[in-house]
Amino acid sequence: MVTLLLASSKDPASMNLYNAMLSNTIWKKGIKMPHGIVHEHDLGQTHLLLIRDKHHIFADNIDIIHEKHKNIQVDEVLVLSKHASKSKIPALCIHVIGLPGQEPYGEMGQSGGYKGQLVPPSTRFGSLFRSLCEISENKGMDSEFDITIESTHHGPYLTKPTAYLEIGSTESHWIRQDAAEVWALTIIQCLGLNGDKPIGEWKGEGYVMIGLGGGHYAPRHKSIISKTDVWVGHILANYSLIFDDYIEGEKISGSWQDSIQKSIEATQISFPGGNIFVHLDRKSFKAWQRNSIISFLDKKNIPVYRLKEIVSLHKHKSSDDSPFN
Repeated sequence: MVTLLLASSKDPASMNLYNAMLSNTIWKKGIKMPHGIVHEHDLGQTHLLLIRDKHHIFADNIDIIHEKHKNIQVDEVLVLSKHASKSKIPALCIHVIGLPGQEPYGEMGQSGGYKGQLVPPSTRFGSLFRSLCEISENKGMDSEFDITIESTHHGPYLTKPTAYLEIGSTESHWIRQDAAEVWALTIIQCLGLNGDKPIGEWKGEGYVMIGLGGGHYAPRHKSIISKTDVWVGHILANYSLIFDDYIEGEKISGSWQDSIQKSIEATQISFPGGNIFVHLDRKSFKAWQRNSIISFLDKKNIPVYRLKEIVSLHKHKSSDDSPFN
């Protein structure tokens, strides 16, 4: 059972994060293998892989490839990456991957992956984000960098639970050592590479949120993740939930149902036995869209909770008796 940290020499932020991981904790000497350079952590159970032949977003099935070369089982993949945005706002962000709502299904995406397919989300999505917020605040990074999540997007195609850990949003930010160190400390804390108990390992029971609607940075879903210790699956923005034109009296069509169904299935793979529920960014939908989603989920026995309901049920993340723990 190994956590695979993946970096690529084709990505400057990935290399920055790779070097920060090497500098901030103890690794065995790197070994050159057919698929890249592999460092095993001194405490075991974590491998750091540097690939040189391609960008990580195109490293399809690297989890299976690593398993075969190392004769081990990969439990999850955390990808060290750059983040780019038109706003050029400095950011430290996390998201899970896949191409929901894109067509034609099965065709390779422009940024890796395959259209219409979703990768199981890392069970550490929520805990990594909350730890990142805490460490960023302690280091004073949150005054300069936006600490945020993103909705599900881009490749590669993998079968193991995966998350992308990113520095953005311009070349000058990608090479910032202080930003990379904050991420390194976050990863070390969550994976228990400092000798402490790991955070965010799924134990087979708990409440798991799928977020539907809103923009790419999903502020309403982010608010819930920040305020609670809820487990987090896929977050789908409105652009991934495609509805055909509304015609009164006719069935509501579009690829939105497929996107939701696949987000549920992928999340269930990561959280077997979990109680999955949905949080809707209600204001981002028209009434007929919102009602269609709720009806679709009701038929699948997936409840829809409002923010106040989730927070009141959950209490605060410091509460030991939370039903979401």
